[in-house]
Amino acid sequence: MTDSTSARRPADRDDPRGFAFALACYAFWGLMPLYVALLSHIPSLEVLAHRVLWSLPLALGALALMGKLGALAQALREPRTVIMAGLASAVVTVNWGVYIYAIHIGQAMQAALGYYINPLFSILLGYLLLGERLNPLKWLAVGFAFAAVVVLAIDEGELPWIALLLMLSWGFYAYFKRSLPVGPNEGFALEVLLLFPFALAYLGYAEVQGWALFPHSGFGDFALLFGMGMCTALPLILYANGAKLLRLSTIAIMQYISPTCIFLVAVFVFGEPFGRAKAIAFPLIWVAMILYVVALVVEGRARRRAI
Repeated sequence: MTDSTSARRPADRDDPRGFAFALACYAFWGLMPLYVALLSHIPSLEVLAHRVLWSLPLALGALALMGKLGALAQALREPRTVIMAGLASAVVTVNWGVYIYAIHIGQAMQAALGYYINPLFSILLGYLLLGERLNPLKWLAVGFAFAAVVVLAIDEGELPWIALLLMLSWGFYAYFKRSLPVGPNEGFALEVLLLFPFALAYLGYAEVQGWALFPHSGFGDFALLFGMGMCTALPLILYANGAKLLRLSTIAIMQYISPTCIFLVAVFVFGEPFGRAKAIAFPLIWVAMILYVVALVVEGRARRRAI
C-alpha cells in the first residue's frame, strides 16, 4: 500500500522534501568518518558490537512511533523472511566492520573507492543474477571502474581489499534487501534484532577476557558508542523517507554525495596520501560515475517518452 504523499506525487517528479531527506542522509554518511575516528582508541570489533547493540532500541522505538511493531512480529513468524534478513544482516555486519576498521587504520580513501564503485557492482549483479540488460554506457562505466581497481592493485602489489569488501558486502546487502517482503524500517529492525545476541555475546566474552575497553573507560566513550546506534538508525530512516519521494534515478545519482564527502575528508582532514596511482584511479572512477549518471538520465527520458 502506498501512503497518501506518494499517491499524490507524480511518478516522474521529485518532491523537495524527498530531496532534503536524501541530502541529509548522504551528507550524514559522508561525514561519518569524522565520528568514527573519535573511536579509534577502541577496538574495531567492540565498536561494531556497540553499533548493533544501540541500534536495536532506536530501531524498535522508531517502529513503535510509526505503529509498525506488529509488522515486525509478523515477519518473525515467517521463516523465509527471517532467513533473508539473516543473510542481509550477515553481509551488512561485514560492511560495517570493514568500514570502521578502514577509518581506524587510516584508509578512508579506500572506503570512498568502495562506495564509488558499489553502484556499478550493483548493476553488474543485476545483469548476472536478475537478467537485467545493460546499455553500452553502463558497460563502459563498469570498464572504467575495473580499470581503476587494476591501477591501484598494480601500484600497491595487491588488491584494494578494503574497497572490494565494502563494494561486495553493500552490493549483496542491497540485493538481499530486495527480497525482504517488509518495509525498510521493519527490515532494519529485524536485521539488528538478529544481530543483537551475537553483539551481546561478543561484548560479554571481551569483558571476561579483559579486552573490553568499555565500561572501564568513562562516560565520554559511552556517549560516543551509544551515538553509533544513532549514526546507524537516523540516516537509514532519512533514506527510507527520501526514497519514497524521489525518482529512482535521482536517488541513484545522489548516492555519490557520500563517497565524495569521504574522499574529501580523507584528503583534507585526515591527510591521507594522494599519490600517482590514486591520481589516475580516482579520475577513472569519476568518469565511470559520470557515464553511469548519463546512462540513468537517458534511460529516464526514454521511459517518460514511452509513457
